[in-house]
Amino acid sequence: MKVDVLLGLQWGDEGKGKIVDVLTPKYDIIARFQGGPNAGHTLIFDGKKHVLHTIPSGVFRPGTKNVVGNGVVIDPIIFKREITQLLEAGVDPRPDLLISRRAHLITPTHRLLDAASEQAKGKAKIGSTLKGIGPTYMDKTGRNGLRVGDLTSGKFDERYQALRTKHLGLLQQYPNFEYDLESVEDEWMAAVHELGELQLIDTEHYLNEALDAGKRVLAEGAQGTMLDIDFGTYPFVTSSNTIAAGACNGLGVGPGRIGEVIGIFKAYCTRVGSGPFPTELLDATGEELRQAGGEFGATTGRPRRCGWLDLVQLRYACRVNGVTQLAMMKADVLSGLEEVPVAHAYAHAGGTTQNLPYGIEPDEVTPAYTNHVGWQEDLTGITTEAGLPDSIKSYIAMVEKEMATPISIVSVGPDRAQTIVR
Repeated sequence: MKVDVLLGLQWGDEGKGKIVDVLTPKYDIIARFQGGPNAGHTLIFDGKKHVLHTIPSGVFRPGTKNVVGNGVVIDPIIFKREITQLLEAGVDPRPDLLISRRAHLITPTHRLLDAASEQAKGKAKIGSTLKGIGPTYMDKTGRNGLRVGDLTSGKFDERYQALRTKHLGLLQQYPNFEYDLESVEDEWMAAVHELGELQLIDTEHYLNEALDAGKRVLAEGAQGTMLDIDFGTYPFVTSSNTIAAGACNGLGVGPGRIGEVIGIFKAYCTRVGSGPFPTELLDATGEELRQAGGEFGATTGRPRRCGWLDLVQLRYACRVNGVTQLAMMKADVLSGLEEVPVAHAYAHAGGTTQNLPYGIEPDEVTPAYTNHVGWQEDLTGITTEAGLPDSIKSYIAMVEKEMATPISIVSVGPDRAQTIVR
């Protein structure tokens, strides 16, 4: 068996959590392979809304194993809070929740460093969620990190104190930054010891043995392709590899074990935080999209920047991920528009290109739009492909042709039931 990968093709917030939840009955194991509590995967079913940050989105399907891979960074306080909220919702994730010993821990001082660094950047800030993600990955690559496996090694206290001392030294570089470490440290210590009592595994062995035994595995990505540390809109990116290749080093499976790559995109585009966004709408239409789509961060509550679908960007994302099938989300949000503009190319360097350039700032590229016929119908009650209006069928066919990739799923509303599998 092979690992299928599901990931976002834009700047995150594409609706990955919902599609993982929809697809989970086909899989035995759902595995998160990168990112941390900066993710906000929203699932809606039976009239209730659930937001997951670190725990995989398969947790609501009984009997499915949910693996937090080595590529994930974990904040014990947020993780504990997430488990508590699930318990209050009548779901106990612990029997089927497995955590890699190699996953790194976000400490209280990681969060302080994140906040101090972002504050010092002023207008040049990157829009960090201030969850300590960046500093944790920096310690990982700097070989100073604290890992889940350290909790049972007998050397945890020693390693924690060494990292804490290092961080307090770094914080001296920010004399104007005020903080109170002790106020959160006790809570963190209690949470991290509870984390150590959960099921800790070596995911590289567990997943490969599961595949050998014929188990079906879905790797769940966080954020989106354009936030990838290597291939995103650097430096306005996250600190991990969000693309399909990240599933290999984020779980411990070889490239030859990757099967389907399911890429998720919205029928328009959104972005949270700073950074270039070629098709962004800075007018009333952008605000209308934001309100109609409920475009506010599930983790931060920040309003998302909105714009038209960008096929140059989407083609790039399909290419670097090796996407084999697409899922189009929030088609219902565009209902009522007479025309739907789509960027098919960029004006760039005195010519036109359909390949994403190195730089996509406003002074470097200008989107070239083509208007497509919109759809007036309310899509939220449609349950079959045959029931879709001809205009949206044409829109789907246009994207499939441009990407040379089939759209296998169309989402027409936030609930798990509002999903059309083609």
